[in-house]
Amino acid sequence: MGLSQKCQYALRALFELARRGPGMPVKIGDIAARQDIPVRFLEVILNELKQGGFAESRRGKNGGYVLARPAREITVGDIIRFVEGPLHPVEEAALFTGRNPTPDTPGVVFVRVWEEAARALASVYDRTTLKDLVDHEHHLRTGHLPDYTI
Repeated sequence: MGLSQKCQYALRALFELARRGPGMPVKIGDIAARQDIPVRFLEVILNELKQGGFAESRRGKNGGYVLARPAREITVGDIIRFVEGPLHPVEEAALFTGRNPTPDTPGVVFVRVWEEAARALASVYDRTTLKDLVDHEHHLRTGHLPDYTI
């Protein structure tokens, strides 16, 4: 099971806010253009992300959207769980959650594999922040990671 288009758009929208830096509002049209997201769909997604505490809107001539928290505090896992719900690499895996299947239950032999896959996904998603993605983009563009030493 892959991520829904809505979730991919949410990730890309928040990434775009993260790459602009703290307190630098980004207009919906700019996010849509840079991340190739339909504006009407983006409006709905950003409204939900506001309600979820991921983004804030700023009014005025220089208004737009900003991250509600620092990029280093928002993980890919946080965003995916907010948009998609619990991580299950296989939709059928969710059917076994909270149940006591017997050895005769069809598909029960795969539960251990699905649980292990969900833990592996969570590990990657939960250790990857928006800041990490911004740094990785910088590395892809320049060939080196930024040096923040003082």
